[in-house]
Amino acid sequence: MSLTSTAHQLVTVAAEGEHGGNHESLSPYLTGGGAFVVLLLLLWITTRFNRDR
Repeated sequence: MSLTSTAHQLVTVAAEGEHGGNHESLSPYLTGGGAFVVLLLLLWITTRFNRDR
């Protein structure tokens, strides 16, 4: 791989980033809500295992 081809690929990737580049089916609210639910589930599991007996 030459320096010019690497530079061309970097310019191409940077140009795609300016136009969003996100897939249309990915909803930020659905992604954030799903991450929030997963984190709450992990928090609940952690608190179940850390109970003082």
